[in-house]
Amino acid sequence: MSESRPPLPPFTAETAAAKVQAAEDAWNTRDPQRVALAYTPDSWWRNRDRFLVGREAIVAFLTEKWQKEQEYALRKNLWAFTDDRIAVRFTYEWHDAQGRWWRSHGNELWEFDEHGLMRRREASINDLPITEADRTVFGPRGADER
Repeated sequence: MSESRPPLPPFTAETAAAKVQAAEDAWNTRDPQRVALAYTPDSWWRNRDRFLVGREAIVAFLTEKWQKEQEYALRKNLWAFTDDRIAVRFTYEWHDAQGRWWRSHGNELWEFDEHGLMRRREASINDLPITEADRTVFGPRGADER
């Protein structure tokens, strides 16, 4: 495999944090093709109650997700790491087609191959209705927030 997605395992506190920030940046593009390239071709996902395998399934899932979750804006934070695994806490906000705003909170467990591609992602997510005035996440994280 010639694909590589630095930083590579084994992770340090610095490289794990960089990996989390890179994931946040990619997801905030809302570009399913771009996001899918961070995963192995046979990556295994659990997202809420859905189970996916492979990049094509990831692209289809993310395309559907971002059609539903409009003006999606995400923040990810490193929770813990080992040599090839990272645990993340996240919050994202979005609105549905009826204009109702939501804040989604969750945790992700990530496992990487030696090339820095994610081979496994498990996400647990809860949604909370909010008002637009309650929003705290607006677009991609600015340089001053990193």
